[in-house]
Amino acid sequence: MENLFSALKGKKLPAGFQWLNEPQEWTFTDEELVVQAEAQTDYFKDPAGTAVKDSGHFLYQVQEGDFTLMTKVEVDMIDDYDAAVMMVMLDDDNWAKLCYEFTYKKPMIVSVVTRGLSDDCNSLVVPESGIYLRVTRFDDCFAFHYSYDAKWWEMVRYFTLDTHGPVKVGVVAQSPTGDGCEVRFKGLHFSPTPIRDIRSGK
Repeated sequence: MENLFSALKGKKLPAGFQWLNEPQEWTFTDEELVVQAEAQTDYFKDPAGTAVKDSGHFLYQVQEGDFTLMTKVEVDMIDDYDAAVMMVMLDDDNWAKLCYEFTYKKPMIVSVVTRGLSDDCNSLVVPESGIYLRVTRFDDCFAFHYSYDAKWWEMVRYFTLDTHGPVKVGVVAQSPTGDGCEVRFKGLHFSPTPIRDIRSGK
């Protein structure tokens, strides 16, 4: 897989990438993106309709067709829901995210799929040392996976955003309830080949 963060330094973005809600503090160093997530930043549309947030720091590219995108994430977790995220977005009302998130004072795998309103699914507790996250698309289907070693992958979600067209895909840093946190994305690896056997673990 091609590492899209290779050879980047400072504030030079990968070709074709841009920020939605650019943070004040971010930089590339040693094939790693380091972001200081700002206070009260998130993407979430509460199912009760009581709160809508669209302020997470989203670094994305517009991607046509099938793809697989993978990164290793680390977070200095301080407050509830501080997280490193992989996200795919069709538009403001249709998107999904896979999170390495501080929930119940533990690092957890959390996923959200939004079609007008968000759902919210806590999956399991994972190590404090970080985790690998992966999103893959084939046709109008998407799958989220996590891994401890980037070799054996566990499926988290399998869903559709009902589109055959391009989507925005990339990474998000967030701190929904706190005063901010440091988030690190250790490389961003891309392939135009999707993972169709989404339950095999490969």
